[in-house]
Amino acid sequence: MYLDWIWGFFIVGGILTGAILGRMDLVTNAVLDGGKTAMELVFAMAGVVATWAGVLKIGEKAGMIAALARKIEPLMNFLFPTVPKNHKAREYIAANFAANFLGLGWAATPAGILAMKELQKLNRNGTKASGAMCMFLTVNMSSLQLLTINVLAYRTKYGSVAPTEIVGVGIVATLVTTLFGVTLAKICSLGGE
Repeated sequence: MYLDWIWGFFIVGGILTGAILGRMDLVTNAVLDGGKTAMELVFAMAGVVATWAGVLKIGEKAGMIAALARKIEPLMNFLFPTVPKNHKAREYIAANFAANFLGLGWAATPAGILAMKELQKLNRNGTKASGAMCMFLTVNMSSLQLLTINVLAYRTKYGSVAPTEIVGVGIVATLVTTLFGVTLAKICSLGGE
């Protein structure tokens, strides 16, 4: 709701400023250019989105996501000790983590929603998020990324000479935020589920 107000303020403020300054031509050009740029970006990213979403779906159908969930079981046990070992939530969490590791936040969303639904089924207090739900949300939002495919695609689209130069910084930044978030979530969950 607040974002609606903020964006509304910026839009109305921009139009009023253009009208007061007698520069409605700039407002009109900005609207048209912004729409054109947005559509170009949508089409450029559609191929990237389709490719990686397909790769993740193939991985899921081939059992690779379930295998990943088994491989990262020690991590899952540490992060989600209250989630039973062969529960469907762990598979969805693993798929979400895999997408986030590749920097594909939009591809992580469906698995994240399914993981939360499964975690809600395990939640003893239906009106309050469980510790596992809070931990999942923390790790998902901090989004540890080994490859920042979205950012690389944007940088390539907009003509960066060295689109991969940010990979190392991205890994360090997301590693720090993930470790910090997990540490805080663990400290907060010490009082119980």
